[in-house]
Amino acid sequence: MLSLANRRTFLKQSSILSMGAAVGRTTNAATLHASENSANTDELFQISLAEWSLNKAIFGGKIDNLDFAKTAKVEFGIEAIEYVNQFFKNKAKDQKYLTELKARAADHGVKNLLIMIDGEGALGAADTAQRKQAVENHYKWVEAAKSLGCHAIRVNAQSAGSYPEQLKLAADGLRRLSEFAQTANMNILVENHGGLSSNGKWLAGVIKTVALPNCGTLPDFGNFAEYDRYQGVQETMPFAKAVSAKSHHFDKQGNETKTDYFKMLKIVVDAGYHGYVGIEYEGGGDEFAGIRATQQLLTRVRNTLL
Repeated sequence: MLSLANRRTFLKQSSILSMGAAVGRTTNAATLHASENSANTDELFQISLAEWSLNKAIFGGKIDNLDFAKTAKVEFGIEAIEYVNQFFKNKAKDQKYLTELKARAADHGVKNLLIMIDGEGALGAADTAQRKQAVENHYKWVEAAKSLGCHAIRVNAQSAGSYPEQLKLAADGLRRLSEFAQTANMNILVENHGGLSSNGKWLAGVIKTVALPNCGTLPDFGNFAEYDRYQGVQETMPFAKAVSAKSHHFDKQGNETKTDYFKMLKIVVDAGYHGYVGIEYEGGGDEFAGIRATQQLLTRVRNTLL
């Protein structure tokens, strides 16, 4: 059996050989959407796991952030993950920690997709200095995500004021951050996550205003409050570089009780999206059971849509 160190060396060498065989592959920000979405068009989409699905276990000390990749692979057979910065908030600039986090994912054959960022300020703040500071607060996470081999960070478009004022302010902050991210070939993705960002038309307008290829959306099946969730996802899918399958409760047939997954995923694939759909279980029950129920539902719907 290979030692851990030798295994990492073997995986690194194999990765280099695989990269050499990939003729004509490009990695600039303008092509990241296409590369992420071409994961496996024969299966319509692949399934990833958002770390927030295990928030109770992680906050409770039952799972360490360093073992998230292992948990995804061993417990669920999932080979692509989405981190949450809350679980390693003070490690964004800790290169030793990030190197270990990346190595552990590689050890289990797990792909790091993105980091979901919260608590770094309002990118659409009305005050110019606060908005500038919020943008700069996100720089370290762009760099951390790059170090982990991710293709993006997920951010919030928090703002205040009237509808048009917030659109203008959020677009300004996002454009500044996206311009910085372009230097690292990284994407900036906005989730419908409260406020006007949970209005599909508004969020689509923000992305159109930013008008940069590396600024897109991460449509979440939930988080729409009073806004029609199916309409909201449909409006934001043209800009999607990731998708979040929010789940809470399931009926006896294994269907999610708040979202018609068949209808929702039809919208997703009809938009031409064939990338990763991330499980984000937020129910009050057992997290492991909730993740498995969501995974089974996604698989069943995918097989039906093929």
